[in-house]
Amino acid sequence: MFETTVHPNYRRFGLVDTSVDTYTPNVDFSEWLLSAPGMVYLQVPSEVIRAPVRLESWSTEPAPGPGPWSGQAEVEVELPTAELGIEVITSGMDPIPLILPSPGTYKMRWHWVFNRENGPFTSPLIPSPGPVETPLGREEELDGEDQYCLVQIWRISQT
Repeated sequence: MFETTVHPNYRRFGLVDTSVDTYTPNVDFSEWLLSAPGMVYLQVPSEVIRAPVRLESWSTEPAPGPGPWSGQAEVEVELPTAELGIEVITSGMDPIPLILPSPGTYKMRWHWVFNRENGPFTSPLIPSPGPVETPLGREEELDGEDQYCLVQIWRISQT
């Protein structure tokens, strides 16, 4: 497990394998998660300034994090070295000490919630469906910040 706080910009931040050249993947911006080999980005509302993030490495598929959440999505991603960093477009990548077992294909389940006291928040999805849900019940994890994310990661195959 690893916890940090990110300062998203350009309406996203990501988890990337430290061996890949990062770029903004040419993907479907109507989805919350944007992925390409070695990288997964979460789109966030432009109103989000600070977001605590909790990363968890699991040996098998975990139960989803207990709700309520504003959103949840899963994606498979190939991690060539299984050494991760957090990528924020303007400040680059910071390696993180989360240990994954080995290179291979992983599943990432992202959960997120927005702080209703700091809202409203506008969806970053294109086309924008409008305001995002801000359910009650995660105030401790939010700790006054704009958004909280839980990312659960587990290997589904080896390289």
